[in-house]
Amino acid sequence: MYMVIRKYTKVRSVADAARRAKSGLGQILRQSPGFRSYYVLDGGHGVGVAVMIFEDCESATAANAKVLEFVQASLLDLNLGDPEIITGEVLMNIERDASPSIGSSQTPPVA
Repeated sequence: MYMVIRKYTKVRSVADAARRAKSGLGQILRQSPGFRSYYVLDGGHGVGVAVMIFEDCESATAANAKVLEFVQASLLDLNLGDPEIITGEVLMNIERDASPSIGSSQTPPVA
């Protein structure tokens, strides 16, 4: 898995940005090969964080241009500013109803 995190620190309305992203970005991302999930976090005081998870770096890179195009065309009036961007391979994840996994080549444990 590969994660892209964008942190915006001057968002006029994170709730409005999330609402618009849900309709516009939702469709773009669902059609992007390798897309797994997308989250928006309201950090308060104008801080908004967007998290995208893909199967691999190549999928994230391919979708990135479409995401940036949408943000520039549809969210410009929210004065998002330039985000801090963090990307990388997911090294470990834990889900409620699944065994923890480490890295992207995790094989099932032998019983």
